[in-house]
Amino acid sequence: MTSVVLWLLLIAFCGRVLGQWLVVRGAAPWLPPMKEWYSGLLPYPWLLPIQILIILIFARISMDFTRGRGFWVTTRPFFARGLLVFAYIYLAAMVLRYVLRMVLVPEARWFGQTIPIFFHWVLASFLIVVGRWHRSRLTLASS
Repeated sequence: MTSVVLWLLLIAFCGRVLGQWLVVRGAAPWLPPMKEWYSGLLPYPWLLPIQILIILIFARISMDFTRGRGFWVTTRPFFARGLLVFAYIYLAAMVLRYVLRMVLVPEARWFGQTIPIFFHWVLASFLIVVGRWHRSRLTLASS
């Protein structure tokens, strides 16, 4: 079940990256304009390679979970604790970012320029799923 959730989250993120790329190329006039996809924190020529790297790493993680073996499914205390702490802080920061955006830019309520925020939630969720899986294995091992 964990692998299915990871693949679904990865597919969602791939759809976001593909959608933004299509908009940049002018190949998808039916999709929201670029300002909806892009927070502007990184120039797009830097953002795209980072997104592709995330996709490759998350695909490797998902493959390991699907096979039930590999680096990412070898239980490690760091993944159980450190990854979960990071992922929950990351998710909380993105929820706060959304709330602040809604307060500071009321004309954008509820969905104006929130695509990047929502997909940070997807990335954080992926990390939480991996971290919780590792934590559950540590809990089982200590029982």
